[in-house]
Amino acid sequence: MKKSTTQLVKGIFVERYDPTIEDSFRKQIVVDGKPCILEILDTAGTEQFTAMRDLYMKNGEGFIIVYSVTDPLSLTEATDIFQNLVRVRQKYHFPLILVGNKCDDFKNRSLSKEEGEQLAMQFNSTFCESSAKENINVVSIFEDIVRQIRIEDHIYAESRTNERKRWYAGEDSFCCFM
Repeated sequence: MKKSTTQLVKGIFVERYDPTIEDSFRKQIVVDGKPCILEILDTAGTEQFTAMRDLYMKNGEGFIIVYSVTDPLSLTEATDIFQNLVRVRQKYHFPLILVGNKCDDFKNRSLSKEEGEQLAMQFNSTFCESSAKENINVVSIFEDIVRQIRIEDHIYAESRTNERKRWYAGEDSFCCFM
């Protein structure tokens, strides 16, 4: 996800992946005519830090789980991440997108789009394929997660009559990325 995030925030593709425990980014975008400040936390590499990862999962408002269409093991890892999200959040529905990355790498592709779509149905999430390298669907992924967060916030605010509607007030949306 780091390459997609860098593509969104800086408008460039970084060839070499630099693994870290976490990276955070901040980007203002406009979604459906409303400004939003994305607080993006790329948590790739936190697998060995269970308590930290669980805290991110508990506090995140929206999640993007990314796997590589060139690596079948990454699809299994995506399932593990989803199962951890359900365990930590103690519910099955939350703003979530499953993303098959490297969709431009036809030569090395080993997972079909249908496999990703099937897994997304199991996750009760939306699905898309992307390419950070070719800037395919990078922006739309982030726009979609903001829309999902706004819908979730609206539903929550409607269920609590004394609570103000956060997304009408223009507050930040926070996303946690795996």
